[in-house]
Amino acid sequence: MSQPPEFGPRYDSTRQAWENIWDTASVERELVEIDYARSQKTIQTYLPYLNKDGIHLEAGSGLNAVVITLRKLGYNIVGLDYAEKALHTSHAYDHTLPLLVGDVHALPHATNSLDSYLSFGVLEHFEHGMSPALAEAFRVLKPGGVLVLTIPYPNLVNRYVAWRRRTQGVTVLNDDDFYESTYTRDALVQNVTGVGFKLETVQPTSHSYTLWGIGGPFRAKGYYQTSQLAEVMGEFLGAVLPWPFNFSTLVVARKP
Repeated sequence: MSQPPEFGPRYDSTRQAWENIWDTASVERELVEIDYARSQKTIQTYLPYLNKDGIHLEAGSGLNAVVITLRKLGYNIVGLDYAEKALHTSHAYDHTLPLLVGDVHALPHATNSLDSYLSFGVLEHFEHGMSPALAEAFRVLKPGGVLVLTIPYPNLVNRYVAWRRRTQGVTVLNDDDFYESTYTRDALVQNVTGVGFKLETVQPTSHSYTLWGIGGPFRAKGYYQTSQLAEVMGEFLGAVLPWPFNFSTLVVARKP
């Protein structure tokens, strides 16, 4: 797969980083995480917007825990990723999974051909921004098709870590070779509507996982598992301070 020349030097290094990340991960662990309360709450929020008779794509599907989960629920969903190792690992787990090697900026789908496009924690990894990938999502969706998107939010904990790194004179990025950003609610909405989508809902999610990032009593022993304390406090913060402690933002939008 060649690097689109306009996307800059971190495009390939971020892709290679994902190859390395998925090479040390497992489908089984990803399936454990998708059963956590925070993940299930997100799934139950967007499922009503998906048509079981439609054709769905998860763009940037990684080890395909979402694909596996939704297929078990009866949805016809295909996974796509530019990290080939992740797809090989997924096929080793279940060789029947419909998976494609591809780039979210140049999808191998016809215009107006898909009923939904799902993207979870993917588009924040492009230094050039999310608009090119969103425009491609808009292209492949049918009129009335649904975009489901989650993106990290610059919550109070995230902002504190960024401030501390700046005062220490180091990059705000976690890794110079692995690009990752966050989007405010307004910036995310502007990107989504800017390519033509009409909003259905914008919701803050996963407040307990923001607390997990603090560590200590907010972490349980499992794979990225939050403690009961984090879950209780996360529910409270989601009710009284939904945006300051929001880990990620869920957007559901529709192609007119």
